[in-house]
Amino acid sequence: MANLPARSKTFAKPRERRARDVRSILKELERHGSARFRADMPVRYGIVTKDRVIGVSMARLKLTARKLGRDHALAARLWASGVYEGRMLASMVAEPERLTAAQMDRWAHDFDNWAVVDTMCFNLFDRSPHAFAKVTKWAKSKDEFVKRAAFALLACLALHRRASEEDLLRALPLLECAATDDRNFVKKAVSWALRAIGTKAGPKARTAARELANRLAASDQPSARWIGKDARRVQTSNPPNKIDAISNATPRLNTVAAPNTTTGRQPSASSFVIRNSKPMLTNARMRK
Repeated sequence: MANLPARSKTFAKPRERRARDVRSILKELERHGSARFRADMPVRYGIVTKDRVIGVSMARLKLTARKLGRDHALAARLWASGVYEGRMLASMVAEPERLTAAQMDRWAHDFDNWAVVDTMCFNLFDRSPHAFAKVTKWAKSKDEFVKRAAFALLACLALHRRASEEDLLRALPLLECAATDDRNFVKKAVSWALRAIGTKAGPKARTAARELANRLAASDQPSARWIGKDARRVQTSNPPNKIDAISNATPRLNTVAAPNTTTGRQPSASSFVIRNSKPMLTNARMRK
């Protein structure tokens, strides 16, 4: 048998191959980037970040995530890219069972906008066994977006029914304590969590959440009063008998309104909605 020529070893080193994987993903996203979408993000959606922004829609990110599949190591590299869309993708491809408490803290330390916070909590963090411990820990943070993460995560745990009624009852004092924090993205997350518990939790936690909303609505403190009234408005439109009927018929609601997003403005239900338990940004205008 004739001797075959030796194959040339042209394989990339593992480190280079990993880097190229992330670069190729981001390069593909850049093909779908939009300068107009980038310009709209801070103005229409209140998304302001120090990360590099490509300007890709949530629909495109979700499609990319489906193609990539679950890959926790890739998620870590996407997060480390410092690109807004890469970090959004990380929430969709990471594996919840491999998520460590330390990794959650590291990623939370990088939070600087509500969209990444809420998407990470909704897609990933609320599926972690460390979730409730992080609610308790992050609620004490002085950082606006880490503190928002505590209550966005609590809202997601309630919405997705991934916390026990006892845990949700134990979380109510955290909400009451944080209600006096008048920073925009904190108070809106506190309201979101209080609304979620008041409409999605078991009967004891729902009753306690509604009582808390009433107390806050009567408060002399402006942010606490706003939170109480906002939560009470939603809770009043979802009386306990209606909630029980929905809960018995459908264990998980398919469409729910997301929290307020920008400073001083209320988004319409179509501007940021959660369908089939997945967040999605659209281009619909926000109500003044």
